[in-house]
Amino acid sequence: MLANRLIACFDVKDGRVTKAQQFQDNIDVGDPAELADRLYHEDVDEIVIYDIMASAQKRQIDLEMVRKAAHRTFVPLTVGGGIRHLEDMHAVLRAGAEKISIDSMAVRKPEIITQGSVEFGRQCIVLSMQVKRVDVTPSIPSGYEIAIDGARTYTGMDAVEWAKRGQDLGAGEIVVNSIDRDGTGAGYDLDITGMITEAVSLPVIASGGAGLVSHVSDAFAIGATGAIVSSMLYSPRVEHTLSVEEMKAQLVELGERVRPVHSAD
Repeated sequence: MLANRLIACFDVKDGRVTKAQQFQDNIDVGDPAELADRLYHEDVDEIVIYDIMASAQKRQIDLEMVRKAAHRTFVPLTVGGGIRHLEDMHAVLRAGAEKISIDSMAVRKPEIITQGSVEFGRQCIVLSMQVKRVDVTPSIPSGYEIAIDGARTYTGMDAVEWAKRGQDLGAGEIVVNSIDRDGTGAGYDLDITGMITEAVSLPVIASGGAGLVSHVSDAFAIGATGAIVSSMLYSPRVEHTLSVEEMKAQLVELGERVRPVHSAD
């Protein structure tokens, strides 16, 4: 059995890592390359960087920021924000990314998922989904709607149906990011994460809301193969953050299979 993944996520705005609550009220955390370097040396399994304003501002992702972060880490790096066409994908991969995250543009231009999958392989393409709990309707039978543009635009699309379509289009991984839980520390939204893990055969990553290590274990228990954490690692809003080593030690105590931490020489 493969080990589950502990994934650090940075929301970058104006070249700085920020931390939000429910996609609002971003506060400054620090330099993305410096934070990536720290967490890499703590043995985080992967790092995800989102340039959170690129799509809304209709500009290319900050490639220099990607290069600086990639230069200081040697774990898989996923990059998203402002990915509009294949040329942008080529650019972020040349800058040091290993995987490409598509969110808003995937909704506006679904064929970009297929184009990226054909060009680089399915394993390179991550479909990131912003999901919001809403009333169950005939058009949204799961009770979860897809939003884009940093949760500023609601699409009327059902989250489970979009996940299944993303798989059919060629995505290799799906990130389920709960708008309701984001930055709250109340735990991942296990309802929608579980629905999507059952609906697709791809690796599913839980995102949004982890405040306790047990929340990560809860996500693994319903089939997520990776869990994005941020607040517990570095948020100024958290009174006592944890190191990656502390988090992995607690996960092992909870019976989870995680990748080992390598002791310093």
